[in-house]
Amino acid sequence: MANSMVGTLRNAWKAEELRKRLLYTIFIIVLFRVGSHIPVPGIDRYAFTNLIRNFGQLGQMMDIISGGALTSVSIFALGVQPYINASIILQLLTVAIPALENMAKEGETGRKKIQKITRYTMVGLAVLQSFAFWYSTRVAGTSRIPTALTAIMVIFSFTAGTCLVTWMGEQINDKGIGNGISVLIFVGIVSRMPQMLQNLWLTVRGWNVNQWGPFLATLFLLLFVAAALALLIFVIFVQSGERRIPVQYSRRVVGRKQYGGQNTYLPIKVNQSGVLPVIFAMSISQVPAIIISFFFPTSTGPVVSFFRNLGKNPLYYIIMAFLILGFTFFYSMIQFNPIEISNNLQKNGGYIPGIRPGRPTAEFISKTAGRLNWFDALFLIIVTLTPMLIGTLTDTSAIWMGGTSVIIIVGVVKDLVTQLDSQMMMKHYKGFLS
Repeated sequence: MANSMVGTLRNAWKAEELRKRLLYTIFIIVLFRVGSHIPVPGIDRYAFTNLIRNFGQLGQMMDIISGGALTSVSIFALGVQPYINASIILQLLTVAIPALENMAKEGETGRKKIQKITRYTMVGLAVLQSFAFWYSTRVAGTSRIPTALTAIMVIFSFTAGTCLVTWMGEQINDKGIGNGISVLIFVGIVSRMPQMLQNLWLTVRGWNVNQWGPFLATLFLLLFVAAALALLIFVIFVQSGERRIPVQYSRRVVGRKQYGGQNTYLPIKVNQSGVLPVIFAMSISQVPAIIISFFFPTSTGPVVSFFRNLGKNPLYYIIMAFLILGFTFFYSMIQFNPIEISNNLQKNGGYIPGIRPGRPTAEFISKTAGRLNWFDALFLIIVTLTPMLIGTLTDTSAIWMGGTSVIIIVGVVKDLVTQLDSQMMMKHYKGFLS
């Protein structure tokens, strides 16, 4: 994969149009990183950072995705999170509300309408999240100037930063290369890797408490490198995997020409849902901790203490496993429609050998996708929970996000290489035809 990516980038750089797109994407990335270091006035950075740390693993995930902008309390602190949440909400509502479902079937016009609704929802979520951050610091007595003007300034800064980051992502879509939002998330994760490795090194150095300390530290680092490489290969293998269902198209004779009759296949990806089930599960599991951090920051009651330390409880991993499993099937249900696929095959004269068209075809596709969902859920559970469990047992918080980060990075890189290949292919055929 690395050789393929390097070769693709080298060939893309030679093409003038693709070179301009790559340079524009790099320019937006630089702006994104500069904005991640511009602080928001009116909030105590130290107190705000402690608040985020109280969120537990969700807070760390939010900070990693934002590229450290969250703990830096910068104008890009919220990053693309409100946009992601708004997109998820609209996807769920599209299934539940017929008007949105009909809008989604209108093609490009409907997509633009849904995109507009998503932006408005994103702004609303950003305002609510910004207000919650300001209110929590005000309750804790950490806001430097606890006035209405300070509240407006903080909320406006956070919300405007989110809108600007989302606009940057859309500009990459239009004038750059890759999915803009995914590219910015990728940049945020990669920018935090040096800090994560430094924290890992400092943690391992702290194990030198006896004569076996250096030996154990060296052994752990070697095992970590080997496990990281194995995890990367495993994620690439699974994300590249797909179940290919053979499809045969009937022959049609129109005049003197013959159409159809070719053999092809219907690809179903093994990892259909990406990393979204993990994000869903983590968000749901951390809701009690967030509520406690916002409204009961100083409480020491048994219920508050239980939810505050839930991440260190073995029950947490069982809950996370079931949540990931449930959200994997749920997300597949709302994104994958076997009936629509079956109808499209039938309209175009296609059929699966040995399976009758219509309902039997839809049931066959549904069962096949369901079996893949079990493997997808197991894959996400192993990749997500294993680093978290190792991080808890070794008290090394720097590696718990490793599996999720690798899934995101591999997905973005594969998408980027695919888009570059398609752009170069289009350019090649365009030059050939002209």
